Amino acid sequence: MKKGIPWIATLIASTLLIAWLTSLEANKANHGMLISILQKSVILAVVACAMNLLNGFTGLFSLGQAGFMAIGAYVTALLTIPTKNLDGVYYMNGIAPSIKAFRQWLDTAPSWVAASYPYLALLIGGLVAAAFAALIGFPVLRLKSDYLAIATLGFSEIIRAILASPQLDTVTNGSYGLNKIPGFASILSPFLIAAVCIAIMVLLLRSSYGRAFKAIREDEVAAEAMGINLLKHKAMSFVTSSFFTAIAGGMLAMFMRSIEAKTFSISLTYDILLIVVIGGIGSMTGSILGAFLMTASKEWWLRFFDQPLTLWGWEVPFFRTGLRMVIFSLLLMVVVLFYSRGLMGSREFNWNFLLPETWKSLLKRLPNRRKKA
Repeated sequence: MKKGIPWIATLIASTLLIAWLTSLEANKANHGMLISILQKSVILAVVACAMNLLNGFTGLFSLGQAGFMAIGAYVTALLTIPTKNLDGVYYMNGIAPSIKAFRQWLDTAPSWVAASYPYLALLIGGLVAAAFAALIGFPVLRLKSDYLAIATLGFSEIIRAILASPQLDTVTNGSYGLNKIPGFASILSPFLIAAVCIAIMVLLLRSSYGRAFKAIREDEVAAEAMGINLLKHKAMSFVTSSFFTAIAGGMLAMFMRSIEAKTFSISLTYDILLIVVIGGIGSMTGSILGAFLMTASKEWWLRFFDQPLTLWGWEVPFFRTGLRMVIFSLLLMVVVLFYSRGLMGSREFNWNFLLPETWKSLLKRLPNRRKKA
């Protein structure tokens, strides 16, 4: 394939995607479920790519994603909830005077600043999470393997407990959570934000820093012998991953319109890890594909298993609430058994894969494999 063709194909695909999303926006009443699934999928795709940057490309087994998402979500919510609604949100214990004064000061900003509130709030949430990551990164990143996973998981739970603690009722509203969070301006907003975040991560991986990350993943001793500063590059990967994870957390808050500390439990981190494993550890394309497949399967395609089914007057057993997750678990087992490295493995999407010559070469290999077997 010529060098210019991939760019043209990407441009055409992007144009068709934008046109399709715009048509869904125009018929929002008839496609509400589909729009929700697409928005949630693209948010989880950003988190999965950020987790893959750390786990798949740098080889650091971290389980603190839910904690960093919580930081991004709460910061974004505090900065975007309309000032007039703050008293209604903090109806139990009131809001901290400093936060209310800061929000009132923001309301006096120029109109162009007010128009960019959501994006600035996401950016600030990411920076706050990055600061926390830098603070805990240097002591924690000296640990390896399971010990690092336990430490980051503990940090995530500490963050969740602090956010729900009654001592911070005037800041985080404690166990009552935050609501009346403004949503996305349009269906295109989360896709544009996700595209920018994922593009930056891909560019980082293609840089010299990305090559250093991969060298650390393959062999830390060899990487250090080549002059790579292990702690510096591990911290860079950890902070970058936390930054984009927090942005995704802020997007999730805008998608849900209300958040609670229990939203960011350990199970959320496990779901993200599951997406990474299904898509392929070491593949950004796999993380995106896994996010859409997993969300669509859980929220849409398998929904009919939760409804009673009657055929010719006979009620089919087991078709009731809960069967959907059983079927979903079985499908996951099939994927893990037959695709041990995930759907994409360590490969990335390439337009060459769609060429007829590629399919011909794949078909030619099948008989040869059968003969060898």
